[in-house]
Amino acid sequence: MPQSLVKIYIHLVFSTKNRMDMLRTEDLPRIHGYIAATLDGLGCTTLTVGGTENHVHVLFIHNKNALLPDVVGCMKRQSSVWLKSLDVCYADFMWQEGYGAFSLSSSAVDNATRYIANQREHHRRRTYTDELTELCRRYDVPCDERYI
Repeated sequence: MPQSLVKIYIHLVFSTKNRMDMLRTEDLPRIHGYIAATLDGLGCTTLTVGGTENHVHVLFIHNKNALLPDVVGCMKRQSSVWLKSLDVCYADFMWQEGYGAFSLSSSAVDNATRYIANQREHHRRRTYTDELTELCRRYDVPCDERYI
């Protein structure tokens, strides 16, 4: 019987609308857990989720039977609806359109996991915009910095 053997690690980064600090620090573990559960429900395998009050990083194994834009769009829609039901402070919550998605080799997974786990410390020294610009440069992804 033929097989399709696929294992694609994705480092996904996306922000709140206008990169505003809309996510309450105390809610981050629940938000990250919801995002992980949503991706897992879409047939992906979530390895870690992290971030700050204005953006999220997700490391996951992509579902070989799904298109990445569909997975990301569904996850962002579902988590946005859920956030709005979580508390009145999220009534107007929106994720920013777009995202950064970068493929990783299996040898880079441990470093990416540590990087995502240390987001709070990391962002004491650099902004989300600086971070995403650097990721695009590192992965040779052309980006228009006006939209980051």
